[in-house]
Amino acid sequence: MIALRGVTKRFGDNAVLRGVDLEAKAGEFLVVLGPSGAGKSTLLRCMNRLAQPDAGAMTIAGLDVIAGTRAADLRELRRRVAMVFQHHHVVPRLSVVKNVLTGRLGAVSTWSSVLQLFRAADVALALECLDRVGLADKADARTDSLSGGQMQRVGIARALAQRPQVILADEPVASLDPHTARQALGYLKQACRELGITVVCNLHQVDYAKEFGDRIVGLSQGRVLFDRLPGELTEAELNELYAGGAGRPGHAGLQLIEPVIVEDKRKSACQR
Repeated sequence: MIALRGVTKRFGDNAVLRGVDLEAKAGEFLVVLGPSGAGKSTLLRCMNRLAQPDAGAMTIAGLDVIAGTRAADLRELRRRVAMVFQHHHVVPRLSVVKNVLTGRLGAVSTWSSVLQLFRAADVALALECLDRVGLADKADARTDSLSGGQMQRVGIARALAQRPQVILADEPVASLDPHTARQALGYLKQACRELGITVVCNLHQVDYAKEFGDRIVGLSQGRVLFDRLPGELTEAELNELYAGGAGRPGHAGLQLIEPVIVEDKRKSACQR
């Protein structure tokens, strides 16, 4: 589903990615763990072509990301790859369901998108995606009436409504409290597992990475430091990743919070 080989990216004299190799299978929840400035956000931006890699090979959802330079290639990539951002990126004055429907813009005509005209099937899909993240009762509410955690769940529902093969999540819980963060990651992990979507999720928090990741890749100074199953990750590797581990984020103070259990839901239009 995802294969990166020798991906590099520079901004002037600053080498942000230095030969990154990375793979992820269909339906896998891959966590990219690392300190600020490690290159995690740039990596995701290269993967959806918000930034152009300088060198390397990159195949995502069956597309050659680097070689596909036509506008049509980019549109197809953006249809197959959805984003969940750190700061929600919702439209506050729109209703919750209309925010989710923006995930369908790549599948409708230009006039339909301008006039906000969506098929009944698209509306039904948006409502089912809201139900999947526990917000079905908020569909008609203005989005700016929601809490920060609820807005992030709207962002996840919007990504699911796109019917992507891959979701790239860039620090999606950085601004949330521990309970709300685990809830949001639980919904994202459930979608990954049930819908077969590959998720690449950037995180700072070690505890979250171990709890939700199927695999954990450590990125430091633009290089892959390790690629491990959560149970294989050692303190020595974490200390090296965080230059000694002092004050490592997400390592202490979370043990008293019970993991959120998300109720399984039957197959829905999100899968079809």
